[in-house]
Amino acid sequence: MSIGIVAKLRCKEGANAQFEAGFKELQQAVKDNEPGCIFYLLFKSRNDPTAYFVMEQYEDADALGQHGQSDAFKAGGAKLGPFSGGRPEIELMDLVE
Repeated sequence: MSIGIVAKLRCKEGANAQFEAGFKELQQAVKDNEPGCIFYLLFKSRNDPTAYFVMEQYEDADALGQHGQSDAFKAGGAKLGPFSGGRPEIELMDLVE
């Protein structure tokens, strides 16, 4: 069953450019190395300049598990850490077919 995720992330005030650049690197690594990831997209809030939303879809639970354990994800998290404004809020969803 396909799994969707919406994750709300915050960056530190004034760190948008660094946060976005770091995420773009992570996004490319996911695209290149995680065939079970259908999409992995970053959106910026129109109402709050420090709020971002990551929309993700994975083929199944195995693909999601591989994402969380991948070297690229771990490295990306470490790279984004200094620009992060706190813990993400994550919503997991099941595709309605």
